[in-house]
Amino acid sequence: MIANYWRSAVLGLLLLSLGASVAHAQDQSLPTPFQIPSAQQGGSGFQGSVMQQKSTEAVLPLSLDDAIQRGLKYNLGVVLSNQNTLSASGSRLQELQALLPVANASLKESVQQVNLAAEGLRIPGFPTIIGPFGYTDARLSLNWSLINVASLQNYLAAKHNFQSAKLSAQDARDMVVLTVGNAYLLVIADKARVESTQAQVNTAKVSLDQAVQNHQAGTAPLLDELRARVDYQTQQQALITAQNQYEKDKIALARVIGLPLEQKFELTDTAPYAALDDVDPESAVKQALENRSDLKAMQEQLEAAKKARAAATAERLPTVSFAGDYGDIGPTLGHSHGTGDATGTLSVPVLEEGKLRGDARQAQSQLDSKRAQLSDLQGQISADVRDSILDIRTAQKQVEVARSNVQLASEALSEAQQRYAAGVSDNLAVSQAQQSVAQANDQLVSSLYQHNLAKLSLARALGLAEKNYKSYVGGK
Repeated sequence: MIANYWRSAVLGLLLLSLGASVAHAQDQSLPTPFQIPSAQQGGSGFQGSVMQQKSTEAVLPLSLDDAIQRGLKYNLGVVLSNQNTLSASGSRLQELQALLPVANASLKESVQQVNLAAEGLRIPGFPTIIGPFGYTDARLSLNWSLINVASLQNYLAAKHNFQSAKLSAQDARDMVVLTVGNAYLLVIADKARVESTQAQVNTAKVSLDQAVQNHQAGTAPLLDELRARVDYQTQQQALITAQNQYEKDKIALARVIGLPLEQKFELTDTAPYAALDDVDPESAVKQALENRSDLKAMQEQLEAAKKARAAATAERLPTVSFAGDYGDIGPTLGHSHGTGDATGTLSVPVLEEGKLRGDARQAQSQLDSKRAQLSDLQGQISADVRDSILDIRTAQKQVEVARSNVQLASEALSEAQQRYAAGVSDNLAVSQAQQSVAQANDQLVSSLYQHNLAKLSLARALGLAEKNYKSYVGGK
């Protein structure tokens, strides 16, 4: 009776321990992708791609540089940005046409027959039906708005919008580098986690075998064996979770660079740890304000809004236009004569006050909005740079502490294993030491990932991601 009671108590404690261990293993999963500051987010478009390649049977070796170059070619964010640039170019040409003459050529061949009776004309001695008769008319017409200040300002606004679109496309390339680099670093971290967890599974298996042997030899209680088995199975669960996350993040990487999801690939680069010191925040912010393409694009949008506001004011001004045509008309081209006309028009708005005021208020509202957005973006860029520098410094300290923790936890595990093998203590210390080693390894993997991604985020914050990403995150 008492033996059954104690056995139930032991099993209950083991179940509680198992639940805590599983929760611990889940807590150690790699954090979600690094939270990029809001001004650097590229939206969901950068998480997709255009797939134009077919998968192959061979395993594709994929370096960080290969992944980024693929992303710059196939990422949906870049594709859409290029299309926006093309659309802005079309709008610019449309506004330009309003300032250019419009010429049209026409060739008309006309045949008519008239029933005078149907028109109510009845003239004695005059035919009721006239015709058929016809003529040929070859003519060139010209329309030209000679003076239209509003159209000129709208064209200048379209030019600035086109320049803004080109700069936004350049900024999109930096965003692709950050997005692809993040995905690549995350897969590297996942792979390191899988390897670390597999090592913990192997260690737990050795401890389990030792506990089973000691229990069978009568030198250790059943509790030691049950505790070791729980630790072993917990590590197996953690390994399954890590492998699943590794495969999912590989799919996410394939999505952002345009690889077919059926294509098997292996990363060839690792993310080495290299401290980045002596980064002055003030100098970095100044550099970012000079280099960031999205800031330059916003400045172009502000200039476009100023021109649009000027165009709204210019709608009150008179416009001068010309219309004319010249051609040959006659029964046939051989029996024709040149004719033409020319008309000049001066037009002044008189009763359009509602429209004029409405256009002016809308343009002013757009101008004020762009000024506010530009001011906010300047502040956000400063925040991006400072946040990245803080993240780098923090991650560097975390890497140093995590490395020390791994070494200390490994020494503690070795000491606990030796004490248990010598029969000095039970395997509770071994179990706790194994959990400490697993946690230390997880923290090291996470801190290395955070450090390398923080450096890549700084490159993006400075507007140098595409040009200098190798200087911040190297390969092997």
